[in-house]
Amino acid sequence: MSVIESNTKLDDLLAQMTLEEKASLTVGRDIWTTQPIERLGIPSIWVSDGPNGLRKPPKSTDIGMGGSIPATCFPTESALACSWDLELVEEVGRAIGQECQALGVQVLLGPGVNLKRSPLGGRNFEYFSEDPILTGEMAAAYINGVQSQGVGTSLKHFATNEQESGRMYADSVVDERTLRELYLRPFEIAVKKAGPWTVMSSYNLLNGTYTAEHRWLLHDVLKQEWGHQGIVVSDWFGTNDRVAGLAAGLHLQMPGGPTVHLIIDAVKSGRLEESRLDEVVRELLQVILKADAARRPETSQNVDQHRQLARRAAAESIVLLKNEGSLLPLEGVSRLAVIGTFAKEPRYQGAGSSRVTSTRVDNAHDELVRLLEGKTSVEYARGYGEGLEPDAALIEEAKRIASQAEAAVVFVGLPDSEESEGVDRPTFDLPAGHNALVEAVLEAQPRTVVVLTNGSSVALPWEPRVPALVEGWLTGQAGGAAMGDVLIGNVNPSGKLSETFPVRLEDTPPFPAFPANPALCLYGERLWIGYRWYDARQIEPRFPFGHGLSYTTFEYSDPRVDAESVQEGQTLNVSCTVQNTGSRAGREVVQLYVRERASRVDRPNQELRGFATISLQPGERGQVSIPLDIRDFAVYDPRASGWVTSGGTFDLLLGASSRDVRLETSVEVAPSGPRARLTELSSLRSWMENEKGLALLQPYLDAARKAMEDRGEPVDQQIMMWAWDLPVSKLQLMGVITSEVLAQLVEQVSAD
Repeated sequence: MSVIESNTKLDDLLAQMTLEEKASLTVGRDIWTTQPIERLGIPSIWVSDGPNGLRKPPKSTDIGMGGSIPATCFPTESALACSWDLELVEEVGRAIGQECQALGVQVLLGPGVNLKRSPLGGRNFEYFSEDPILTGEMAAAYINGVQSQGVGTSLKHFATNEQESGRMYADSVVDERTLRELYLRPFEIAVKKAGPWTVMSSYNLLNGTYTAEHRWLLHDVLKQEWGHQGIVVSDWFGTNDRVAGLAAGLHLQMPGGPTVHLIIDAVKSGRLEESRLDEVVRELLQVILKADAARRPETSQNVDQHRQLARRAAAESIVLLKNEGSLLPLEGVSRLAVIGTFAKEPRYQGAGSSRVTSTRVDNAHDELVRLLEGKTSVEYARGYGEGLEPDAALIEEAKRIASQAEAAVVFVGLPDSEESEGVDRPTFDLPAGHNALVEAVLEAQPRTVVVLTNGSSVALPWEPRVPALVEGWLTGQAGGAAMGDVLIGNVNPSGKLSETFPVRLEDTPPFPAFPANPALCLYGERLWIGYRWYDARQIEPRFPFGHGLSYTTFEYSDPRVDAESVQEGQTLNVSCTVQNTGSRAGREVVQLYVRERASRVDRPNQELRGFATISLQPGERGQVSIPLDIRDFAVYDPRASGWVTSGGTFDLLLGASSRDVRLETSVEVAPSGPRARLTELSSLRSWMENEKGLALLQPYLDAARKAMEDRGEPVDQQIMMWAWDLPVSKLQLMGVITSEVLAQLVEQVSAD
């Protein structure tokens, strides 16, 4: 159907709809489906939870927690982001989209792109990263994958839903620059690069207004600035004033509820223009009809194929944090102790609305037994029970088998109760029973590997004494098999941390104010979250952002930039050569950070602006290239309402992590973007740094300087330092200019 035909059909449908029908379409029919209008042939579409797999309840009137239709459970976002592999993420998205088609779902609720301010965020497992660029790129790849199958996505939670405590009434207070550069940036990237069919508003308020009713957020930014062509859907039970939401840009309330009459009454009373309702319904119809037309009921789930993909994705997500003495991979070990309940009863996903009923679940113990059959005997001990406190009998058993083995692998991590939607983590620590187990096994067996099961960073007090440490994340239903592959060396680990691992909670950016007083979430750390904070405060983390080891080694050389300078409208390519200098094939993630040498505004020491992956055989060389444009060097200036660069030299840092920079080069960046409007309240500094402002004001300043010198009062450096940040209006009080002259200067400087 052509665009003209499509628009004509929408206009015809809208013209035939009654006020009651239009109002009903903006409110869900039940928990998971939209309201059909059968007399006009307007279908109902089904939306279901994601993002690490499809969670479709048997009936649209069921919540379906724990009882959804079986589907492939892929790694959670916090794990998948550690692959830094956009092609892999898109492939996972395609597989999930296929399963949506097979099970009759038209819109998948995901991905989530909120950032990780604190390790205590209860839903961190469901988000990609602490960095907006990595998060946005991952989200765009995921969306492109899902939507390539004719299934829509719902980019969430828009916006500033970084804590779970009091999430339905908490007010996130964020200055505009921080909001634009960090918390809106992943949404912007995903919207512009992937065009999600829907965006989901969050529960919380943003600077005093509920996001579901926030016109600046939903209309001015999302639709007008970013050009979003889809619709906005509420989070479930996330509306407060349905009429205000419609006016602001919220198309669909989910789930259904008794609010249709409020919309009808608002139109009849004049509180809501029917033309505004028509705009919303037309855009909603566009998505519903597109989703309906893209149904592919003949699609199969491809359970076995998707399980293999889930295994590969899990293996690429695993991060080798530490490997002293090349303890891993486990080669030549004749007797191995496998310890920890998670080895046999894996925790492989988070709790809450994203919990998938898996088609099959692998565990690391059984996979190790299978892979090592005939070469290594494997003995198992539980090590801990369901409780959080140490179990002396289980720990003694673990020590016994560890002491009799040549090496031990201990599986520890966080329980379901501590990582779930709706609640934030009560502590940064692992359960006491898990820590006690690690300490005991280390005492009995120095050749110990610890495998972590968690959705976000945790405290690791015993880390200095552990020779090998593997971050196993929540890697989905095939995570156990993938861990077996990595531990014995069938897969060379290549994951890199998508979040910083601090030594202690007290080192984290929002401490001690996270989770915040639910009535007020003040983002007081501003731009300094994640690695930006640790860099600025010169705090040594446990493991830095971007860190991850391999069973091989890589050498970087020959940094190149294809231009000496960059300005508006240009693309710059930064490249280098990478060589595999080890004995195994492997994959490396090259990270590019930028740093302004002499910034006129506060900004982080360095910021991730791009990355590239490369797979190499032993001895092989290859080249990676990472594109940048002027936006990658810019900051958001609220006074100018835009992205600006002041011009100057930027260092380009290529490395294996934020703390492992291998190569440096630089580029000159031209001034760009709008300039802040000068007023009588702008500082003398601002006027003097503006070419036109300087030209207008300089004659009056020169006259004032001469008058002071004539009186024997020379203007010294101290006076200038004092005056530099004074509002220009204060010059009236000093007799430098009159109010009439100041008004003329402001008018002249703003003339263009």
